[in-house]
Amino acid sequence: MENKDKQEVLIDIQNLELIYGTKKNSVLALDNIDLQIKRGEFLCVLGPSGCGKSTLLKIIAGFIKPTNGNCLMQGKFITGPDWHRGVVFQSPTLYPWMSIKDNVEFGPKMRGIPEKEIENIREHFMEQVNLKGFEDKFTFELSGGMKQRVALARVLANYPQVILMDEPLGALDALTRFNMQRLIREIWKENNSTILLITHDVDEALSLGTRIVVMSKRPGKILKEFNVDFTNIIFDNGSKHVLYSENYFQVKNEILDLINSQIEE
Repeated sequence: MENKDKQEVLIDIQNLELIYGTKKNSVLALDNIDLQIKRGEFLCVLGPSGCGKSTLLKIIAGFIKPTNGNCLMQGKFITGPDWHRGVVFQSPTLYPWMSIKDNVEFGPKMRGIPEKEIENIREHFMEQVNLKGFEDKFTFELSGGMKQRVALARVLANYPQVILMDEPLGALDALTRFNMQRLIREIWKENNSTILLITHDVDEALSLGTRIVVMSKRPGKILKEFNVDFTNIIFDNGSKHVLYSENYFQVKNEILDLINSQIEE
């Protein structure tokens, strides 16, 4: 991994504020958010329900415009959705009338990439998400975990600079979730991806992230950032899951205390 200080800043959020509604009915959802996402990092965002985690992701994706402040990608204002920022939602947003193959090929086709290249892209990412041989299946024939793998392959097929994940594993059973975490970790490492993951699960954040941001209850502010390395330790040890250590539990307890203090206030 590159020196964090020298990594290129892909997303730069400056003094960002978001207000929902108008005048008497207005709600301050996000307040004074300053955040940078650097190339190659795996940033996880935690916080109590309703703190604005998903709202922040939607602003970065270009779905929502901030009320005040700036959100830039490589120095340019984000003005709307862009294939350079791929989004994986909690519920897979697949086209049910298309085969898996057509779902994965959709983005490159829309961008006018040559047919042979599209085929190579599709084969590569279908293999990477362990769905080779399922190309002609339709989404209704798949389990929840398989649908999320298709959704991931479809995003990856665009070679986005940033992958935005909004609790993509929240609806999966424990074993499928664990296997998907491992798959996402391996794809992040192999592709040198840049990922922002919204999650409620502290262990998920610790086992995947290289940096964790904890947000306050509404209005959402950044309470604290944690630089962590448990995901790289997994690779260094040739393991498939996190190796629990005293440091791991110290960080976990500090994060839980922060989140719980917001809920209990």
